[in-house]
Amino acid sequence: MSLRGRWLAVIATAAAAGVLAGQWAGGHFAAPPSPDLAGMAPGGAVEGQRLPDDMTLSLRDGRPLRLAELRGRPLLINVWASWCAPCIEEMPELAAFSAEQGETGVRVIGLALDTPEAVEAFLARVPVPYPIAIEPPGPADSSVALGNARGLLPYTVLIDADGRLHKRKLGPFAPGEIAGWAHRAN
Repeated sequence: MSLRGRWLAVIATAAAAGVLAGQWAGGHFAAPPSPDLAGMAPGGAVEGQRLPDDMTLSLRDGRPLRLAELRGRPLLINVWASWCAPCIEEMPELAAFSAEQGETGVRVIGLALDTPEAVEAFLARVPVPYPIAIEPPGPADSSVALGNARGLLPYTVLIDADGRLHKRKLGPFAPGEIAGWAHRAN
């Protein structure tokens, strides 16, 4: 095969890989901002539903975090990934909100649907003041159990002090939006 033929084969292979990656990413990358989740496919928790007592996340160091043990204060869980640009853009807002909450306000937890290595490398560059859980993405990950039937990111839930899903948000928070969105979850 000539040099030109080899280059055409490389370009064609790269183009095909790009198309396949784009099709795969259509269901796995960031979603546009949308407060309306009515069109989401059924599955997982819905507003007003109490989360299962045994729902557990795995923290970065491998320790389990049972969500039932966090009852008594509202809980905001933000689902993200190190490769998700809108997720990363909203992290300073989440960090500031978390820092403002003190010992009696809304607890913030990040749930990274990613590899431990990617999360650790990301957090070495961009530290956050709230706990981070890590889980591989998939059709039965914790974000799906929290109502993210489409598996899009970023995805955030607000759980009230009694362990009931209070609100869901698909897409990134706009600057200054989190405090108003998380209001009245006690």
